[in-house]
Amino acid sequence: MNKNDKKDASSLPDYTIENILHTGNWMNEKFSDHLKEYALSIQQYQVLSSLRELKGEPANLLTLQAEMVSKNSNTTRLVEKLRLKGLISRIQSEENRRMVEIRITESGLNLLAEIDAVHSEFKNDIVDGLTEEEILILNKLLEKIRNK
Repeated sequence: MNKNDKKDASSLPDYTIENILHTGNWMNEKFSDHLKEYALSIQQYQVLSSLRELKGEPANLLTLQAEMVSKNSNTTRLVEKLRLKGLISRIQSEENRRMVEIRITESGLNLLAEIDAVHSEFKNDIVDGLTEEEILILNKLLEKIRNK
C-alpha cells in the first residue's frame, strides 16, 4: 500500500499540491546541480534556450521575460551575466534606439549543444520507470492543472 492509498478523500487535494510542489523542488535541485558544471543557473539556461529557438532573430528583455518559467527573474541581470560570459550579445537597435536586441552567440550555441548531449540522459533519468502512456497522462494532467 502506498501513501496515496492511506489518504482520505478530503485530504487528497492537500496531498496532491504538496506532492507536486515537492516534485518540482526536487527536479529544480537536480537540474540546478546538472547545470553547475557549466556555470549556469536554470534561469540563464532558459534565456539561452529561448534565444536559440529564435534561430538568430533578436529578442528584447520583455520577450525573454515572457518566456521565463519564473516570472520573478531579474532578466536584465541574467542577460548581463550571459553577455559577460560571451554567450549572448546585446546591441542597441538601429531602428529604435530605446530597444536592445539580444542574440545568442556561437559560444552560447556551442555550450547548449554540449549541455544537450548530456541533458538528454538527464531527462531520461527523471522519467525512468514510467511508461510512455504514463508520461503522456502525467503531461496532460499537469497541463490541465496549469491551464485553468
